[in-house]
Amino acid sequence: MNDDNDTIAPVMADMGGIASDARQWAMFAHLSALLGGIATAGWAGSVGCFIGPLVIWLVKKDTMPFVDDQAKESLNFNITVAIIFLALYILTVVTLGIGMIITIPGFFVVGIAWLVLTILASVKANEGVAYRYPFALRLIK
Repeated sequence: MNDDNDTIAPVMADMGGIASDARQWAMFAHLSALLGGIATAGWAGSVGCFIGPLVIWLVKKDTMPFVDDQAKESLNFNITVAIIFLALYILTVVTLGIGMIITIPGFFVVGIAWLVLTILASVKANEGVAYRYPFALRLIK
């Protein structure tokens, strides 16, 4: 006995009711920050980290609500991290390098936190969970 309901794959995934393509795009929104950070670390620093989420948000915001939410979250977080890095850099310059006692460990702590939280957000987005970064300015609403 062949039941049609058994042979048709559901369009929505069982993880939170979010379609698999939406979950993938949301994951890419978070992972694109990593790619941007790696690709531009030598010449643009943290600016490259929010180009990927920005592009994904602009392209998918009207068609996929979950991707819209997660790309904005990633964009806000990466802008926040860029502001923190800029503040640390300015502190170093203003103190004529003496502030490096604070800023060098600060760069490492923020950088490691950025890496860990971005990977965690990518995994959660792929599971269909709307991830919220623990510290992020909500600039894009």
